[in-house]
Amino acid sequence: MKISLKLLLAACVVLSPLAARADEPVTGRSAAAEAAKFQADRANILAMAGTFRVKFDFREQTAWQEDYTPIEPKVSGGYEVVRVIEDTGRKIVLQHILVGEVNGQLHLTKHWRQDWTYEPANFLVYEGPNRWKLESTPAALRSGRWSQTVWQTDDSPRYGALGEWTSEGGVQRWRSRWTWRPLARRDAIRNPVYDRYMAINRHSPTPTGWIHWQDNMKMGMKEGKLVPIVQESTLNSYTRFDGFNAAAADAYWAKTKDYWAAVRTAWEASIVANNGIYVPEDAQMGSAASERLMTYADEINKGRLSTSQAIIQARLVIGEVTVAPATTPAVGRQGASAY
Repeated sequence: MKISLKLLLAACVVLSPLAARADEPVTGRSAAAEAAKFQADRANILAMAGTFRVKFDFREQTAWQEDYTPIEPKVSGGYEVVRVIEDTGRKIVLQHILVGEVNGQLHLTKHWRQDWTYEPANFLVYEGPNRWKLESTPAALRSGRWSQTVWQTDDSPRYGALGEWTSEGGVQRWRSRWTWRPLARRDAIRNPVYDRYMAINRHSPTPTGWIHWQDNMKMGMKEGKLVPIVQESTLNSYTRFDGFNAAAADAYWAKTKDYWAAVRTAWEASIVANNGIYVPEDAQMGSAASERLMTYADEINKGRLSTSQAIIQARLVIGEVTVAPATTPAVGRQGASAY
């Protein structure tokens, strides 16, 4: 019996609920079921807060170009404090702080931030080198879904995506749609032949913490065309652990949180005013503002700079770096993102 290609493709869509759920309207739930699911989704997001031992596992596995050889896997780790710094019900903000040692001395790094918004009217997405835009979300697609927006160490943008919390095989999972992302520092500092990612992100709670699983297709320019270079599988594992100096991270945040709140507000003002934002990126630091904004926070933490003085300086820096040139190339290499 012959089966047409059209029917076969239709069957594949039916058999692939994850793909369908990422791109089609959510239907078939009563108001009570939707309310219960909303609370379950919130619990999954809030479960990402705490203190963790973290393992970062990056593996380039499949080359999409004959002349490219995947690099060796990169595995690293550390300790991370994740705190809820905002929870309005429909919006949850989680701030990550890395805790480590440098030359035997305690070293704190304000790490990435993740904002979760339920049924967002719009969210910030990566548009191309040094540019992000606010993308409107059709009502039919945002119903029952959450956006996740990820920000760099200095609270400049990284990427945003829309997705739904689902349960397959007994595992709770948020899965994004395909999402454009700028290079992470681990890649940008090597000046690779690719210059951005096309990625799917998944977050799942586990019995001991949670995981962030990334399916990264690394893209680059070849003969004037954007093409896939290599496929990377990334698994970041967060295992609950309190055997490190989490109190130092909390003390840092207590001293600097008002400053960082003002920094977030300044970035947000620029985004809203321009329906997006222009930020030059740097392979080492993440953004053109990062070194200065992070230094001001360190100076506050050490008592060398007042919060009000630092906020004035931070606003000037953000105003400076977000002025887009009259024309910018449509494609090209950009710098790093923190995560």
